[in-house]
Amino acid sequence: MKLVIVESPTKAKTISKFLGKDYAVESSYGHIRDLPKSKLGVDVEHNFEPHYVIPVKAKPVVKDLQAKAKKADLVILATDEDREGEAIAWHLTHALGLLPDAKQRKNANAAKNDSRHSNEFVVSNRVQRIAFHEITKSAIEEALKTPREIDINLVDAQQARRMLDRLVGYGLSPFIWRKVRYGLSAGRVQSVALRLIVEREREIEKFRKEEYWTIEADFAKQATRDKKQETKTFRAKLQSLDGKSLGKMDVSNEATAKKLAAEAKNKKYQVSSVSRKNINRTPAPPFTTSTMQQEAARKLGFSAKQTMVVAQQLYENGFITYMRTDSTNLAASALAQAKEVVSSYFGAKYALAEPRRYATKSKGAQEAHEAIRPTDLAKKSGEEAGLKDRGQRRLYDLIWKRTIASQMQAAELEQTSADIGSDDERFSFRASGQVVKFDGFIRVYTEGSDEPEEREGILPPLEEGEKLALKAIEPLQHFTEPPPRYTDATLIKTLEADGIGRPSTYAPTLSTIQYRGYVTKTEKKYYPTDIGIVVNDLLVEHFPEVIDIKFTSHIEEEFDLIAEGKIKWTEVLREFYTPFKKHLDAKEEEVKKHIEISDTPCPHCGKMMIVKFGRMGKFLACPDPETKITLPMPEEAAKIKALAEKTKDERCPICGKPMEVKRSRFGYFLGCVDYPKCKGIAKILTRTGFKCPKCLASPERKDSPGDVVEKKSRGRGKVFYACSRYPDCDFAMNKKPESEADLVEAMKNQAAKNKKTKKQKSAIAT
Repeated sequence: MKLVIVESPTKAKTISKFLGKDYAVESSYGHIRDLPKSKLGVDVEHNFEPHYVIPVKAKPVVKDLQAKAKKADLVILATDEDREGEAIAWHLTHALGLLPDAKQRKNANAAKNDSRHSNEFVVSNRVQRIAFHEITKSAIEEALKTPREIDINLVDAQQARRMLDRLVGYGLSPFIWRKVRYGLSAGRVQSVALRLIVEREREIEKFRKEEYWTIEADFAKQATRDKKQETKTFRAKLQSLDGKSLGKMDVSNEATAKKLAAEAKNKKYQVSSVSRKNINRTPAPPFTTSTMQQEAARKLGFSAKQTMVVAQQLYENGFITYMRTDSTNLAASALAQAKEVVSSYFGAKYALAEPRRYATKSKGAQEAHEAIRPTDLAKKSGEEAGLKDRGQRRLYDLIWKRTIASQMQAAELEQTSADIGSDDERFSFRASGQVVKFDGFIRVYTEGSDEPEEREGILPPLEEGEKLALKAIEPLQHFTEPPPRYTDATLIKTLEADGIGRPSTYAPTLSTIQYRGYVTKTEKKYYPTDIGIVVNDLLVEHFPEVIDIKFTSHIEEEFDLIAEGKIKWTEVLREFYTPFKKHLDAKEEEVKKHIEISDTPCPHCGKMMIVKFGRMGKFLACPDPETKITLPMPEEAAKIKALAEKTKDERCPICGKPMEVKRSRFGYFLGCVDYPKCKGIAKILTRTGFKCPKCLASPERKDSPGDVVEKKSRGRGKVFYACSRYPDCDFAMNKKPESEADLVEAMKNQAAKNKKTKKQKSAIAT
């Protein structure tokens, strides 16, 4: 019997479908050895020797695998092909007793003297390491034909990252506990991500908006004898005045804008010049981990963590290739199939004569890997692939479109720009437009953008000297915008551009800074919290060299050099740790505990209360350490008072007693005044004053109808209005109701929509 070990039970289930009865496929459920949680686990005095332990939750798995490995004729380690997967395979050899005997070690040492094999970790004769980029029958069979040894350089790169992050975390986190509050943490990558968010917030706070105006006009071709009807209007913007180009801020007030618009209204206009040029737009490359996370955030509203969870499911079930990669390469077989699919679905004119290849821009990209793509491009949608989960279908569709588009012809566009001058040559407007001459790849997919795009319209055929009719002119007010807050897409894009972290680190990094309470995410945008700002400022002031963007990028490059076998991992750790420890010890003595004095006197001792940080943010505490008197912050106290007034008539759903406003880490809610005897709770609802029309029309609910209340969608935070008795009642509407008629109309529209959806589902099923 041959034992195949992978890291995921889903992956094990998929692989077992492709192997015969001679194989047993088992899962390690991820890492089976790690550094201990209770202590540093790195012997800094003895060449950074790690002390690995088997976590409690992994012990039953290890015991089971040990028993099966002893009985197996051959143990095949089939973990992922990246550094993390290589390290898991290496840990399995130690935990399962798969190391070579004395004779094999002698042969291994001889092999290591040969530079061609210096990066290989030789294991027992009854152990093999295989790697593959996709979980398909052909890929598994090919991997079994070409086993290899464990690449110790990749293992060392993973160990170096793990230990350096442990040295930083276990060094800085206790420092922050003592100087700010217990339970906080710092990390090499997470602290840089927090720094970016805090610095962006301060840029926004410093920003002062400025007013500016534009003058825009609608023109049309004049009617002729042959063509009595004027053509559809097109818009142009005032570009220059008296021959001088207008800058963005040149028209800065309403009076000037209205004066110019009134003067321009009385002029006659003609086309001064027309320029046309053909441009080709090429498609974006296939997905890397980073670009997939960015695009899923833009187009699907997925968080980075959600994207990686769904992608992992697709990979382990054999639908896409490995989802942790920074390469834009596609396998020759995929390129050939892409050409066939494009020709079949869209026609030969959309297919490329030769495959399009992309240069990878990511620092340290592993070119041997593939980009993320469907394993079978013939399945053009998640439904065709047989995916039942909606999230999996949507992400699969996005990956398929991106892959296919990358191997389609460029789009051909004609851009037209026309200058329109007044008869006295004082005013000159400019109109721009474009015509799609050949849609090419945009028939399937266009890349999303983080910035709002100004879409160019389609201009009618214009000729130089042609008279135009001015149909309307208006001055428009604008204000300069501050830099936008980071979203998942823009933050990942920035981290990648600066070489901070690697594909596998982005999702856990963003999750960590939210879990620690350093940032909050509202309507997909990141906001730093008070505690996040305090921690960031402390680290920036006293450890700038650790959370410096260039330093973090430099460390990532050194990890890459370790993976290539060019430097030793111990050298990297020593170079970092020696000055870091010396600096940390100095700051321990130098930096005093962060204390902020408020303007609120303590009701107990009369002294000014101090500001402390708790799990739910700031609060006031008595400066006397012997007392435990606390108060909410003034602004929070005012909010609680307002909410208490708003909800004064609410009653406990369990015992009927009054409710009081309370706060958890998820926000404000109502709790029974008789807590802990009664544990009744309720949400604080923003009522519209209307009863739910669907409840009133229902015989079961008309005696106790729900209220129409304001809600926010879980994904994008969009406001809508729905019945408070959900899920018993599913009434919902987008617009705030102003009258009973609005509610009745919304109920009719919802019923019609539900009927249409039901009909479509029935047709698909048929």
